[in-house]
Amino acid sequence: MRKSHVMTILLAAAALAALAQPEARPEDTEVWSPVPAVVTPGAYVDVAPPSDAVVLLGSQGLGEWAAMDGKPAGWAFKDGVMTVDKKAGNIQTRRSFGSYQLHLEWRVPAGIVGEGQGRGNSGLFMASTGGGDAGYELQIMDSFNNKTYVNGQAASVYKQFPPLANAMRPPGQWQTYDVVWIAPTFDSNGAVTSPARLTAFHNGVLVQNDVVLAGETTYRGKPEYHAHGPSPIKLQAHGDPSAPISFRNIWVRELGPAAQPH
Repeated sequence: MRKSHVMTILLAAAALAALAQPEARPEDTEVWSPVPAVVTPGAYVDVAPPSDAVVLLGSQGLGEWAAMDGKPAGWAFKDGVMTVDKKAGNIQTRRSFGSYQLHLEWRVPAGIVGEGQGRGNSGLFMASTGGGDAGYELQIMDSFNNKTYVNGQAASVYKQFPPLANAMRPPGQWQTYDVVWIAPTFDSNGAVTSPARLTAFHNGVLVQNDVVLAGETTYRGKPEYHAHGPSPIKLQAHGDPSAPISFRNIWVRELGPAAQPH
């Protein structure tokens, strides 16, 4: 048999094998237990931006934010509060960041209806690496008396790490995230030299303790890295049918090379 015929047969066999592989399903990467313990957080504390912070959302409007195509952000803004407009799509910061400390406040509407992932769903993407939902997501949603897979509830690193506790306040009350994000680094060939790391507090409760991310967020399949540099911070306009959530008091402190692990 000619070598070209052998190659054709091998390629055909490989194609058939690929077709025989089942398509990855979202359910394949959902984890339902153990369920994080419910912890009642302390009273809300107003955290003002420190002197070296970049204020991303305060009283000044949406000037620090843009739509994914670079046009002005299309979300509603009133009295320091920004509310998701699902038709307008995701928004991201006009500035790009490496490693940083971030404070963010968000609120699920009182009286919200729906269940599971369909109730108050959004997401904080620590680094927006492309259009759509490309990047690394810390989940935002209503996890107050709302069952879903634990690596998809509020304060999870979506599809990677469940939170250490469920520290949700009831809908209608303001929630806080305080995050330390250590951006991944890559060599000149695009290989990871240090993976991304994340520590997060939800309403003052430690929920992610210096976790090492396996890669960017994926809805299906396993996470993986794609080389990138400093990136915008992104907020998600999720397509679930529930009422949209709101944000306020977002600020970031950039961290220098000393924050990188050695």
